[in-house]
Amino acid sequence: RGTQAVCIPAVHLHTTAATMQVSQKDFEKAQEQVKLLKNDPGNETKLQLYALFKQATEGPCNAPKPGMLDFVKKAKWDAWNSLGNLSQDNARQKYAELVSSLVSAESASQKKDASPEEGRHEGYETLIVTTRNNITKIMFNRPDRKNAINHQMYREIIKALEEAGKNDSTIAVITGNGDYYSSGNDLNNFANIQPGEMEKMAKDGAALLKDFVGHFIDFPKPLIAVVNGPAIGICVTVLGLCDVVYASDRATFHSPFSELGQSPEGCSSYLFPKIMGLAKASDMLLFNRKLTAAEACAQGLVTEVFPDNSFQKEVWARLEAYASLPKNSLAVSKQLLRNLEKEKLHAVNSKECEVLTERWLSDECINAIVSFFQKKAKL
Repeated sequence: RGTQAVCIPAVHLHTTAATMQVSQKDFEKAQEQVKLLKNDPGNETKLQLYALFKQATEGPCNAPKPGMLDFVKKAKWDAWNSLGNLSQDNARQKYAELVSSLVSAESASQKKDASPEEGRHEGYETLIVTTRNNITKIMFNRPDRKNAINHQMYREIIKALEEAGKNDSTIAVITGNGDYYSSGNDLNNFANIQPGEMEKMAKDGAALLKDFVGHFIDFPKPLIAVVNGPAIGICVTVLGLCDVVYASDRATFHSPFSELGQSPEGCSSYLFPKIMGLAKASDMLLFNRKLTAAEACAQGLVTEVFPDNSFQKEVWARLEAYASLPKNSLAVSKQLLRNLEKEKLHAVNSKECEVLTERWLSDECINAIVSFFQKKAKL
């Protein structure tokens, strides 16, 4: 399996030869277990595993620092260098503990998957899509990555929206699996890009984003967001394209575009000032203000907030009642509410993606993303 990586468990000091022997044996066993993992643990964890392996076998980082634009080598170097003077013995122990936690998590996941959920759609790896009781539920399912949206997940959400728009369900619901609703665009989408490939990356990324947002604009049925936890970036901006947004009181809403040298998307540059007023929208989209669920509700982005301990029960009881309403009546009524805006929304989406293409190719954006990866490697 390629290079690996991160979150460092508790350290145990090893003072006897016998304990060190056990540690080396566990370390070698862990190296074999890594090769048997079936699920990709994510780039962050791969980096941590890589760094701990290098520290365990070679000691503190002794390699020359790579160039700033060599994202992959730079991330690996930063991860290794961040371990400082951690002893090789402790690094072996941490490596073995991390691998053990990955093996346990994968085993638990496989047991859960052994009994498929009723009404579950096949063909998804980053989502759980189900249809039952006249509701199609699209659940982000990368909880280990805080439901960050990578390229595959973008394409699968597009596919799920297409299916939900055509099937017999009355409403569609988007939510997240785990503690987060979604941490937004997976910045690893920008990793592994060589300087000569930047322009193609930007154009392809903008085309995918435009298609993604376009599917929210054109979705023909009531589309409801059930925001179960923190929401960041693209998954916040497209909330303006949903018909109803319910949130847990532990949810937060954050769109840190300027921090990353980027610009708004999801039609938020048009819809957010309409929803919350220009001053509040500017505070959020320009100056990265994070809203609590109560603030988002007061400003009109969220329909209603529920206590976290009763959130799922209350919201799903309400959604099941909505799903029993006449399907065609709901669809026709939604079209009356939305059709006058569709042409404008598609024009806004095109312009936002055009500006983002320029942003992604700018030195300012590249430097901001490199700085983001450097900060993560030091955590």
